Amino acid sequence: MFYKYLTTLFITLFLLVNPIFSQKKDSFIEVKDTVAVSANLYNPLSPAKAAFYSAVLPGLGQAYNKKYWKVPIVYAALGSSIYFYSANNDLYKKYRAAYKLRINDKPDNYDGLNGNPYLSTDALINAQKSYKKNRDLSLLVTVGLYILQIVEASTNAHLLQHNVDNNLSISPKLIQQSATDKAIVGATINFKF
Repeated sequence: MFYKYLTTLFITLFLLVNPIFSQKKDSFIEVKDTVAVSANLYNPLSPAKAAFYSAVLPGLGQAYNKKYWKVPIVYAALGSSIYFYSANNDLYKKYRAAYKLRINDKPDNYDGLNGNPYLSTDALINAQKSYKKNRDLSLLVTVGLYILQIVEASTNAHLLQHNVDNNLSISPKLIQQSATDKAIVGATINFKF
């Protein structure tokens, strides 16, 4: 019993005294307090700025995010939907004017006289409905693309603040099933340290 207490006392004293005398005065290693500062600091207003810039001028949010290659895509998408809106609106107005002339018993572009093609009144009504529907759909697509480019700029600005590298990847892979020897499709998640 005495040896047990003596051993415990000796180990306790050794652990308390050893760190004090373990290093000589000239062998200290000086560690500077450093904090790694990344070049991309977190900016919580960046997504809001990108969304605001895109709302003011389409494509400006993508330019703010330094994704200049997306600006022509934004203008091509918006420009083509505006083109289809304009073309369908012009055709709607053309068939609407012909229909109004037809119901007032006046000559129109589709009455079959003087080399004009003949369209019945029902055909003029159907053409008006079709072009009006296409015009409205083109307007809806234009508004949707406008909103989509705002959301894309905001989301891209938000995701630019995250560290995305090749340490985490998801890839498709064919896996050999051991019970049936059939290949099945799966996904592998790789995380590298």
